[in-house]
Amino acid sequence: MAKFINPFTDVGFKRIFGQEISKPLLINFLNNLLEGERCIANLTFLDKEQIPVQEGERSLIYDVYCEIEGGEHIIVEMQNKYQPYFKNRSIYYISKSIIQQGERGADWYYDVKAVYLVAFLNFRLKDISDEFRTDVGLMNLRTHEPFSDKFRLIYLQLPLFQKEAEECETDFERWIYVLKNMETLNRLPFAAQNSVFQKLASITDVAALSKQERRVYDESLRRYRDTVIVMEGQRAEGRAEGRAEAMLETARKMKAKGISASDIADITLLPINEIEAL
Repeated sequence: MAKFINPFTDVGFKRIFGQEISKPLLINFLNNLLEGERCIANLTFLDKEQIPVQEGERSLIYDVYCEIEGGEHIIVEMQNKYQPYFKNRSIYYISKSIIQQGERGADWYYDVKAVYLVAFLNFRLKDISDEFRTDVGLMNLRTHEPFSDKFRLIYLQLPLFQKEAEECETDFERWIYVLKNMETLNRLPFAAQNSVFQKLASITDVAALSKQERRVYDESLRRYRDTVIVMEGQRAEGRAEGRAEAMLETARKMKAKGISASDIADITLLPINEIEAL
């Protein structure tokens, strides 16, 4: 039995980042994420769970209204769920949060608050980058200078984070290590040195769940594992289709060079009738 909850289940993610008791943890995580850029003094949860955009779609996105030191405010969307067309959906979600700030009347001067979308990806998103962290914003294409700070996407691909506990140099890296490995840990590292991780350990300890909370969590864990199985099946199917297409392309090139269908079949293991049809 796991010692700590899986943070990528709906229940686990909500317990860590979506409830009042965990507010200090979220502030700490976001300040480490945005270190050197913004410092969050306080935050308020706007919507615990958004209504699905389309029928049958379940999305887990937390809107957090953050007060920055100095009086400025930003809206942060915390997202943790794989969906088809993930990149386009994330652009849609952040755009929707900007549009929803609009006010009626001529006295509103488009004073929109900056919106950050922080996407936890417990999978690789091939059309973003091969890096663990990808920051996307608006810039001048000619000068490469920032154009506006009102639109920000941060993608965290956890499978690409490879550091071990002793290699983590910053609290942000320690956060990522813990989130990535939490379900397999017998104890939470860093807790003895940092009160934030002590609090995280107490919130995520499976033994601390009530019977009702445990039932809800077990169901959430089952759904998460079912999703992982489906995703792995889709990836395997995609890899198989890619290999088959590559073999067909090889057969086409061999055929164009005048190699006999029987020789091509011996090399590629493709049926002769399929080779002849190329």
